[in-house]
Amino acid sequence: MLLACYGVPMTETRIVSNVEQAEVAAREMDATVVLKAIAPGLVHKTEAGAVRLGLADARAVRLAAEDMAARLRSAGHEPTGFAVQRMVPGGVEMLIGIAEDPQFGSLVVCGAGGTLVELLHDVAIRLTPLTAEDASEMLRSLKSHPLLTGFRGARPRDIAALENVLLRVGTLAEDLPAVAELDLNPVIVGERGVLVVDARVRVKRPVPGPLPGARR
Repeated sequence: MLLACYGVPMTETRIVSNVEQAEVAAREMDATVVLKAIAPGLVHKTEAGAVRLGLADARAVRLAAEDMAARLRSAGHEPTGFAVQRMVPGGVEMLIGIAEDPQFGSLVVCGAGGTLVELLHDVAIRLTPLTAEDASEMLRSLKSHPLLTGFRGARPRDIAALENVLLRVGTLAEDLPAVAELDLNPVIVGERGVLVVDARVRVKRPVPGPLPGARR
């Protein structure tokens, strides 16, 4: 997988094509899982009822998948599969991504993630190449930064691990200009380490270069 090639940590995930396979995947994982539906045009999974948390056994996953598929079909979304993920311990939800600017090229974005992303609009943006100082400054500039440092007596989160993921995404953006958009949301920042829970990527159509030896 693309993110694994760049050392970006993701929670264990199985992508399956139907309800029966979702049940099998959950049984093989033998852990509390999260179930997510996959459907064309479905972006806000939580609002559409396409996410179920804390499913403790394979039968619960099957029942949730059947109910989820029926609800989505009634709303005009035909499920094409499901993601079965190992449940991640709680933490601070952040987002990290890549965006494309017509003038400046690839940009790296970070900010408050999860369901708060559209409410708070708390983001920081930098051009690539991204330095360690850039990554640190991006996080410190966020209004949500206190959530990472121990807000109201909470334990501090692993900021160094979050900065490391930012730098890895920056390297990805430099190496692969064909990646027009990358959205890692949420990125769960724990007391030790971070895990990406959901990822979306859009690759732009490459522009063919001149043929070798062609006249200009």
